Amino acid sequence: MSEERPIDMRSDTVTRPSDAMREAARDAPVGDDVYREDPTVNDLESRVADLLGFEASLYVPSGTMGNQIAARVHTERGEEAIVERESHVYKWELGGFAQHAGLQVRPVDGDDRGVISPAQVHEAYVEADGHRPGTGLVCLEDTHNSKGGTAIAPTDIDAVADAAHDLGVPVHLDGARLANASVALDSPLHRLTHEVDSTMMCLSKGLGAPVGSMLAGSEAFVEKARRVRKLFGGGMRQAGIVAGPGLLALENVERLAEDHEHAALLAEGLEAIPGVTPYTPETNIVLGATDDSAEAFLEECAEAGVLGVPFDDHLVRFVTHWDVSREDVETALDRLRER
Repeated sequence: MSEERPIDMRSDTVTRPSDAMREAARDAPVGDDVYREDPTVNDLESRVADLLGFEASLYVPSGTMGNQIAARVHTERGEEAIVERESHVYKWELGGFAQHAGLQVRPVDGDDRGVISPAQVHEAYVEADGHRPGTGLVCLEDTHNSKGGTAIAPTDIDAVADAAHDLGVPVHLDGARLANASVALDSPLHRLTHEVDSTMMCLSKGLGAPVGSMLAGSEAFVEKARRVRKLFGGGMRQAGIVAGPGLLALENVERLAEDHEHAALLAEGLEAIPGVTPYTPETNIVLGATDDSAEAFLEECAEAGVLGVPFDDHLVRFVTHWDVSREDVETALDRLRER
């Protein structure tokens, strides 16, 4: 590997908290959050509920926990959840819907951007009867990770939510990178969530907090979610120490536009790199099809001091974030050209 500092674009989860976030963690007023006595957490939950347009929100340790809590709250054991086949809840959460909520998952093939249609919801829907469990949940994702950070328009979310609601089925939106979608679409966060029943949004990733995600919904939903969070081991005590940086993360939404610009610059530069064909990014995720195996290509990249991850046998992913400057992107491209 290059002796110079590696440029880490494996994920926006590798971001390091700013000095201001470290100070916020140090100085945050705290209390026991299980008793609802942590003022910093209470402030964060109130602000995020307003931003997302819901009655309430709940601070959870991770986005995966938020999605799993939502599935458990919305459904009864044995029901089916309709999900897009490449969605995070289906591919990357260890079969959690089955393990934590006792759900049977019914995957459907979205389009090339990960969007499912109202017609697909109707087709996949199962009416509960004496032999069949019934559909209990529809889960959407914005941005869609496996499709390269595609920003799903609010009208597409609305259409699926309307179809699900016509069938009496709630809708959960996995919005781990919802802030990226908001910036890319120039749409307020609450517009993206307007028709869904619950949403999870990460404060880490591009927003830069060291830990934590938010789960939002109605007051009744969040009350139930609080109990499930405790069941899953997510009841935290003096959590203001990590919620303090989360409050600052909310100020970083507009800054995500820089990450999107850097991703576009990276994709443009990768077009001249032998062995990989990049796709045009919509947000901060750059996918590239490799001539040889993804693993072999990434080994060469790592030797040159540029880190990415495999997404399939011949597909790689690079993610820009606030620890990757424009200069870093240009340096990464120089290293790859010289490898």
